[in-house]
Amino acid sequence: MTDYTEEQRNELEALESIYPDSFTVVLENPASFTITVTSETGENEETVEATLQFTYVEQYPDDPPIFEITGQENLQKSDVADIMTLLNEQAQENIGMVMIFTLVTAVQEKLNEIVDQIKSRKEEEKILKEKAAEEVEKAVFHGTAVTIENFLAWKARFDADLVEIRRKQQKEEEQAGKIKLTGKQLFETDHNLDTSDIQFLEEGNNVEVDESLFQDMDDLELDDDDPDYNPDLESEED
Repeated sequence: MTDYTEEQRNELEALESIYPDSFTVVLENPASFTITVTSETGENEETVEATLQFTYVEQYPDDPPIFEITGQENLQKSDVADIMTLLNEQAQENIGMVMIFTLVTAVQEKLNEIVDQIKSRKEEEKILKEKAAEEVEKAVFHGTAVTIENFLAWKARFDADLVEIRRKQQKEEEQAGKIKLTGKQLFETDHNLDTSDIQFLEEGNNVEVDESLFQDMDDLELDDDDPDYNPDLESEED
């Protein structure tokens, strides 16, 4: 006849000596305890951790113990589910033998695998980020391919911006009193200017001339080099 109590007591003593820093008694009857399992440290100092709680049933080890994960660090939900599946499989394989050390060892190995997976994921993310950065750099270097459609759209925006800039500049100059319109600009801004002279003549307006503004022709001294010199006029006067 198997003495379950004796086997359980002997295993508890062995587990406490094997895991002195992580073994904690929760209950004495039925015997329940926790063991915290930590993975090896990864290259970037990352670790994962799981706290396993075991409770003996009356006929352990002929019946598997009750187990659960009561705490964890850096584990995803999928990792926790995988660990529980692993514990169930190992418990069934070791029925009839004390198995807590075997279960804890299996979880330890699983946590090490998870750390390696984290390392692989980070390396993949790094590669993806580098590729994305390269694609962005290529796009900036080569620019966007020019088509008729996007060129016409750009040209329309450019022309509209240019007109607006010129309009603002002209308005600012007008307000500052610095603008001087050319004859062409005057005609373009006031179309009445091109008919003003004709209207003036048709209305029969007379121009009054102040004769005092002119010198007497006798006082003018013209020589041969002057374009206004007329020798016939000079002989007539004599």
